[in-house]
Amino acid sequence: VQLQASGGGLVQTGGSLRLSCASSRRTSRNNGMGWFRQAPGKEREFVASISWNGGDTYYAESVKGRFTISRDNAKDTVFLQMNSLKPEDTAVYYCASARGARGSSQVGQYNYWGQGTQVTVSS
Repeated sequence: VQLQASGGGLVQTGGSLRLSCASSRRTSRNNGMGWFRQAPGKEREFVASISWNGGDTYYAESVKGRFTISRDNAKDTVFLQMNSLKPEDTAVYYCASARGARGSSQVGQYNYWGQGTQVTVSS
């Protein structure tokens, strides 16, 4: 499975971005998906996850109420809508495909990763 993340960029504080993650295989429709991020000098951290059918979503506390994860299985694509962005949201954002049907906050529960897209929020 190949995952291609896109949609990152430079935005001012309070702005919005929408990240996309396109999968190369239809079988990813049966898997949970997640978004993680990694800032310079920090470990990769969980952002949001979604189950295979979109019925269950889970967010890190730091983004809850500002970010929304969704998926369109007909297009094999997962989205991350990011609103009210803050400078501390600056990081490389990665999408990942989970080993099972549900998403997870644990890095080890994902076996395929995209290449990452840079998000920079200026103050």
